Amino acid sequence: MLNRRKFLEKAAAAGMLSLVPGMLKANTEAIQNPLKKSLPAFISTWNHGIAANAEGMKVLSSGGSVVDAVENAVMLIEADPENASVGIGGWPDREGIVTLDASIMGPDGNAGSVCFLQNILHPVSVARLVMEKTPHVILAGEGALLFARQSGFKEKNLLTPKAKEAWEKWLKESKYDPVINWENEPNKYHDTIGLLAIDQKGDLAGACTTSGLAFKMHGRVGDSPIIGAGLFVDNEVGAATATGMGELVLKTLGSFLVVELMRNGRNPMEACKEAVLRIVKKDPENVKRQVGFIALGKNGETGAFSLQPGFNYALYQEGINEMFDSKSYY
Repeated sequence: MLNRRKFLEKAAAAGMLSLVPGMLKANTEAIQNPLKKSLPAFISTWNHGIAANAEGMKVLSSGGSVVDAVENAVMLIEADPENASVGIGGWPDREGIVTLDASIMGPDGNAGSVCFLQNILHPVSVARLVMEKTPHVILAGEGALLFARQSGFKEKNLLTPKAKEAWEKWLKESKYDPVINWENEPNKYHDTIGLLAIDQKGDLAGACTTSGLAFKMHGRVGDSPIIGAGLFVDNEVGAATATGMGELVLKTLGSFLVVELMRNGRNPMEACKEAVLRIVKKDPENVKRQVGFIALGKNGETGAFSLQPGFNYALYQEGINEMFDSKSYY
């Protein structure tokens, strides 16, 4: 009789639980993914990321897709003439010409980018059309400009008086030696903006745009438009983007490395740190340069790590948009 009573009690308990599937689902989800964070979320490089995150959230809240959100977010920075390394106002190469690189990736695994593009205010939007309207991933130089013109983009002089003055001053010595963390200078110079987003459904996207290193050789292309180097998104795992000395990121395919480390069990912070350690081990230039990575996991967890102190990033999550200082190797 006692065994029968216990059996009936267990059966009744099971029956009660079956009436509340939401509770069972929530408990199961908590066990399977205990680190899940609030969605949506935006994370982006440097202090111009605050404004970019807010713009992306506005687009998402208005019904735009996660790809719409990342595109519009970085477009805001491309259009800021006070920003000396993205879009209009970007410092030119050593020939006095502003050249732009940009990339974008969506949750479907598709990607598009442009590099060595001139006279177009929003290279990220051209990159999106490469992704969505062509059979290619990258268009460069004159070909990218021709495609932009054919797609309805108007040409614009991107060399502002302030940037021209800086170039003319540089010409007096013509010394090429990129400065670590130049984005923290009082004149509001900034570096590449890389931005990652996850929407309420858990879909990921990312965008990266820059005018590259000031006074670079004409024709130089950095990591930002190279899928897997400056940006990588895998909707099953997470996303990563890079900033700083692109040559160091290119040699290690840093953003792809971060995502693959996440695929193999590292959290975003651990993955970013390991990508920096890879640079330290492989390239002696690391001691006098800066590279920073940010990452966003499928569960909304974020992470960042850099070579040198001074790298910061903006995070918009749970209704709060704020800056954080990244941990660093040195």
